[in-house]
Amino acid sequence: MRTVQLNIPDSVVISDMDLTMIIASKLYEDGRLSSGQAAELTGLSKRGFIELLGKYGVSVFSDSLDDLKSDIANA
Repeated sequence: MRTVQLNIPDSVVISDMDLTMIIASKLYEDGRLSSGQAAELTGLSKRGFIELLGKYGVSVFSDSLDDLKSDIANA
């Protein structure tokens, strides 16, 4: 696992958890992390991570038409 240091201006009031969730949810949304990997990054359970995604503007469901077709075929 890599460590990243960010220098955030003092005028930006944000908790470490919010910052971690923003990063993890964006990486999840972009398909760079699985929900399990993103949950591990945040220190949450997979269910806990998924339940918080909406707060950060991320859908659990894929926007990809190919993914939707695959889901329908597998249903």
